Formats: sequence, C-alpha cells, structure tokens
Amino acid sequence: MQNTPEIYNLLADLMSDMQQTALLWQLAVLTLSLGAGWWVGRLASRRFAEHPLSEEAFAGMSARRMFGGFNRVIFPLTSLCLVLIGKALLRHSHHVNLLNIAVALLISLALVRLTVYVLRNIFAPSGWLHTSERFIAGLIWLGVALHITGFLPEIERVFDELSFTVGKHRFSLLLVVQTVFTVGITLLLALWLGSVLERRILGAGQLDMNLRVVATKLVRAVLLVAGILIALPILGIDITVLSVFGGALGVGLGLGLQKIASNYVSGFIILLDKSIHLDDIITADNRYGTVSRLTARYIVLKANDGTEAIIPNDTLITSTVVNHSYSDRKVRIGIPVQISYGSPLETAMNIMLHTAQHHPRVINDPEPKVYLKELAENGINLELAIWISDPEEGQLSLRSEINLEIWHEFQKQGIEIPYPQRAIHVVGQLAPPNA
Repeated sequence: MQNTPEIYNLLADLMSDMQQTALLWQLAVLTLSLGAGWWVGRLASRRFAEHPLSEEAFAGMSARRMFGGFNRVIFPLTSLCLVLIGKALLRHSHHVNLLNIAVALLISLALVRLTVYVLRNIFAPSGWLHTSERFIAGLIWLGVALHITGFLPEIERVFDELSFTVGKHRFSLLLVVQTVFTVGITLLLALWLGSVLERRILGAGQLDMNLRVVATKLVRAVLLVAGILIALPILGIDITVLSVFGGALGVGLGLGLQKIASNYVSGFIILLDKSIHLDDIITADNRYGTVSRLTARYIVLKANDGTEAIIPNDTLITSTVVNHSYSDRKVRIGIPVQISYGSPLETAMNIMLHTAQHHPRVINDPEPKVYLKELAENGINLELAIWISDPEEGQLSLRSEINLEIWHEFQKQGIEIPYPQRAIHVVGQLAPPNA
C-alpha cells in the first residue's frame, strides 16, 4: 500500500487538548489577549477623538480616513501580538493548539481588514469594489480554513502535479496561482503607496500644479513597474522573458498604437512646458471652457452649461489653442449699444459708464470706458468696454444685467434705441391705369 503524506490537522490536536488542563490556560491567554486588544482599540479611538490629527499634516489626505483604516487593524494586531507572547510562554509546558488556531484567525482578520482599507483608498466606491472585497475576504478565509483543517499542503501538492513544460521552463497550476496572487498583492501595494504619495505631492503648494501632476503620474508608473519587477523574481521567474513582451509592445506602437502613444507623449509635453494649467479658460477644438482635469492622455474641458468635453492631448499639440488665462485672467468684454441721433449722446455715455462702474463683477483696473464706435445709418453705435477677472463665471448673465440696467436708465432719461427705418421717394408721375 502506497504511503500517503501525513496531514497536520490543528482541529485534531485541539480535540486531544479537550481532556487536559492546557485548554484552560489557552482559553485564559486568548481571553486576556482579545480583551486587551479591544481595550487598546477603544483607547486609541478616544485619543484620536480628543486630539484629532490635522489635515495639513498629511497634505490633503483625510487624517480621520487614514486613522480609520489603521484603527481597523489595531484590534487584531494587538491581540495577535499578545497571543504570540502567551504561546511562547506556554509551549514549553503545555500544548498550544488552540492558540495556533487563534493566530491563524487573527492573521486572516487583519489581512481582510487591511485589504479592504487598501482597496477603498485606491479605487472609488462602486458595486464591483464591494464584490471584490467580498471575493478577497472569502479567499482569505478559505485559505485559513484549509490551513486549520490540514488540507492546504495536499491541495498545493495536487496543483503542483498539474504542470507542463515549455522549453526549459516548467509551469504548474500552483506556480500560476502563486504568480497571480503575488503580482496582485504587489500591484495593490504599489497603487496604495502611489495614492498616498500622490496626495502628498498634490498638496505641496510650493510646486507648480503641472509639475505636481507630472510627478504623480511618474511615481505611479515607476511603482507599478517596480512592483512587477519585484514580484516576478520572488517566484523564480526570469525577468529577461519580459524582453519578448517589450519587443512586441514596440512593434504594436509602431503599427497601430502610435496615436495612443502620441497622446501620452503630448500629455507630458503639455504638463512640462506649462502651456495649460488646471482651471485655465481655453478655447480648443472649437470648444470653450475651464480645464477641470489634466491626465496623461486627455484633458477635460468644462463649459459654462455644465457639459464636459474630453479632448485628446494630441489635438492640443497639433492645433491652435486660445488660452484666455495664460498670463493674465483678466478678460475684456465689449457691449454694443445704439442710440438715435436725437438722443443726448453724452448722457447716454455717462449712463453706460456709471452702470459698468457699479457692477460687482467689473474691475477698475483697467477701468471701464465708453467709445463712440460709428455714426451708422440708423443711429449712433456706442460700445461699453469692461474688464472682468472671473471669466469662468461666464458672460451671458453679466451682459444681461448690464443691458437691463442701461435700458431702465435710458427710459428714465428719454434716450431712444432706434430701429431700422426706410424712406421711399417716388420720382415722376405714375401713369393712370387704363380705364
């Protein structure tokens, strides 16, 4: 009969301890450890409530949010440390099988809470995120259950036997699972660290906003590449195999992905040469609006009506862009007004100037002025020239308010706004119609 490998079963060892006093000692250690962990967690929560950390200390990252994630793992980590201490003291004189189970459960609880915290800090809340959290928590608890029952080594052996060979390399199902797990954990840690550094960089007020955006993109890309390069050697995979992938990527960029590559390169050029910043008012691709977001591939242009246009960076490089706030956010607005020839000209000009000077959005440097633009066919064309410093608020409401006030004052002063008139002169005598 073929011998089967011996399976270490924590539950079986625990059943044997039920008849001994060792179980009472383990229960005492476990109870004290859990109670102390709960007390430390409550104490830390009260200290934070009394002396909250400042938001500025974390450069825009919510201190309460950060401490909330840390507080989630205080209880399992504190209890785990105390259980390990108690286990070290008891193992010389008693069995510690119950404490072995407790260690596995506390480690899994800390992993679940830490994983959920990391995911929520990396990704925005959504339905798939909650599903992923439940899936990852289920995997962790399944691994702990297999370890406690002693089936985990046997499953690993079966997965390792399901293998195939490609050249000199042997691939097994166990290696694939380990690769996916290790690379996934490494990438999650890289993304989490990238999000933390991104908040700190974006909160550095002494740096230009474009430099901060470039730095965050580079940091995130470097961390992702570093995570992959660290994870693969841990699994014994030669990273030189990535040269094949690099060659394929280069061919793909040359054949079909040059437009995408152009957008990314153009994005870094825009960010580095500082031609466009966040909150700039620009006209690009026949669209006017405020730059609400800058990414490595596109910008988001938000119009005054609330619509948002996504414009590829390549378009901004290859076409003319009108930046209304490149060096100065002041914008000149001309408001045309026509009065009749019989109306008092100086009075009309003073009314227009007085209306502009008392509007809250009109600035005094440069000061508003009224020009006699043209002696037209139907009347005198005037133009009110004003300057504003908040073009992102739009012009329609401003024009409406000023025109309405001018109209009211014109009515009080009897100033007429003419309408087109035509005088027809009949030359000669028309012949009478035939009788």
